[in-house]
Amino acid sequence: MFDGESGKIRLGIAKCLLGENVRYDGTHKLDRYIRDVLGPYVEWVPVCPEVECGMGVPREAVRLFGDVDNPRLVGRNSGEDWTDRMQSWGRKKLEVLEKENLCGFIFKHGSPSNAMGRMKVYNEDGRIFYSGTGIWARMVMDRFSDLPCEDDGRLHDNGIRENFINRIFTFKRWRDAMADGFSPAKLVDFHTRHKMLIMAHNETIYRKMGKLVATAGSADPDELKNEYSALLFKALDYRPTVKKHVNVLSHTLGHFKKDITSDEKQEMLKLIDQYHSGLIPLIVPVTMLNHYVLKYGKEYLQQQFYLNPYPAELMLRNHV
Repeated sequence: MFDGESGKIRLGIAKCLLGENVRYDGTHKLDRYIRDVLGPYVEWVPVCPEVECGMGVPREAVRLFGDVDNPRLVGRNSGEDWTDRMQSWGRKKLEVLEKENLCGFIFKHGSPSNAMGRMKVYNEDGRIFYSGTGIWARMVMDRFSDLPCEDDGRLHDNGIRENFINRIFTFKRWRDAMADGFSPAKLVDFHTRHKMLIMAHNETIYRKMGKLVATAGSADPDELKNEYSALLFKALDYRPTVKKHVNVLSHTLGHFKKDITSDEKQEMLKLIDQYHSGLIPLIVPVTMLNHYVLKYGKEYLQQQFYLNPYPAELMLRNHV
């Protein structure tokens, strides 16, 4: 359940997405959803790798050139090589970001420094490959391998957007839970509240995590924490599907078998079936379940972040 009291989420972001005129042509690429809808819940850590490594505004456009897996960053017309300068700046910047407690990063699609992937790489023989990664984006993802990362292009997909925002809020809750040190009791509490959410991402990993938590009283604390967090972030990498949500919704409904009336059960089953058929969005059956949670005083379900994983104002489940 989202309580809105744990502070804003710190996210790294390509500076141009916030409306700052730092692109090569002196313009920006403002994303209004990111700034205006997600923004109230976020403390941004803006980065423009090209400007910060010494390029001016405006400037010559750059592109990726050479080996797809290890391209150079060069001027489109002059061929001036900026690779070493960006990487030198980047290594220092990563040390700064290490202390920022980031819970995610939003990159700029189509940028030779910022693209997460699907970036053009020009080969010496004139061929173009479309599987490159921006120089800076690669450095960030290599350094912070568990950090939820997306680019603005992919975030236009409703499912990807919902999954990314779900991940950053969960990442923040994990950070907060462990802020004062790890304990078996904290782990059990965190896992208990996230059971259904994790199940919606990957049930197989969810079961592994359950077995791991069962060893909380005897396992080495550091090993337990590291193994659990690795499984948590791995599970969240899997996008929930309609089928997975139907499974969790049905599982949740089972908690009311001794409470709800026959008519209420049939109404809930109808909503789940309509969601399964694509007739209504996820928010409809989830809202009804939340109603039953309050009506029948289900304390265990009130604690489940699956039913309220992030602020309703983000309207994410209205579109999945």
